[in-house]
Amino acid sequence: MTRDEALKILDGYVTNINLEKHMFAVEASLRGYARKFGENEDMWGLAGLLHDADWEKYPDKHPQIIIADLKSRGTDGQIIQAIASHGNNSPHYPSLKMEARSSKLDHAIFACDELCGFIIACALIRPDRLDTLDSKSVLKKMKNKAFAKQVNREDIIKGAKELGIPLEEHISFVITCLKEIKSVFGF
Repeated sequence: MTRDEALKILDGYVTNINLEKHMFAVEASLRGYARKFGENEDMWGLAGLLHDADWEKYPDKHPQIIIADLKSRGTDGQIIQAIASHGNNSPHYPSLKMEARSSKLDHAIFACDELCGFIIACALIRPDRLDTLDSKSVLKKMKNKAFAKQVNREDIIKGAKELGIPLEEHISFVITCLKEIKSVFGF
């Protein structure tokens, strides 16, 4: 599957521009980690780009709808597995059933998902957006439970651990990846 094909799939599912921007953020972060780890950048990017494609239309069936769609298209099994395992089985979403994470890609998508949303929230309240945002500022905001309260801080911490990267380093790396596509966010 090409990125253009993936974008056409997104067009069929997503109308919320902020959700689309989130998926672009996770895509950029996963592409960065693929380069860092010497993995297939296009495959990792596609997993990030498509991971929440069905969230807007089918939140109670996420990610099962996009997984079924991708399987019907013959999409690489590693992409499907990463999407199937990108979240936690949460009591807040009892109908969402996630697979166990087993590959580096599985751990990377989980590690980047919540963090990307939190970093963008941090950037939105700064006059210079991402330009001078650093890991210390993000860590400080993580302590404020009222800020971006929908973001699960435990998942951010757990994701870095699963990836085997210190949290501060992980945050810095993802910020750098997001700066590469900052125009997507209007920054």
